[in-house]
Amino acid sequence: MPRRLNGYLTVKGAAEFLGVSAETLRNWDRSAKLTPRRHPVNGYRLYEKNELEAMLLRVEGRSAPEARPGRAGAVGDEGGER
Repeated sequence: MPRRLNGYLTVKGAAEFLGVSAETLRNWDRSAKLTPRRHPVNGYRLYEKNELEAMLLRVEGRSAPEARPGRAGAVGDEGGER
């Protein structure tokens, strides 16, 4: 069975998760506020859900818990963001 990219979100999924636009995420990428990984085959941006959760906690003024491997997250066929 092929290994899935669990725990990662596409630009669209990450934007929905954070409540911002996809363009905002791309701007944060350019200004190094968030650092996405790249899909190994198609080069699309992928955001680690754990990092996004930690960012939300920082914004809310709470400390982020330790990252836990295997957390839920999905990569869909949402688009061609590069």
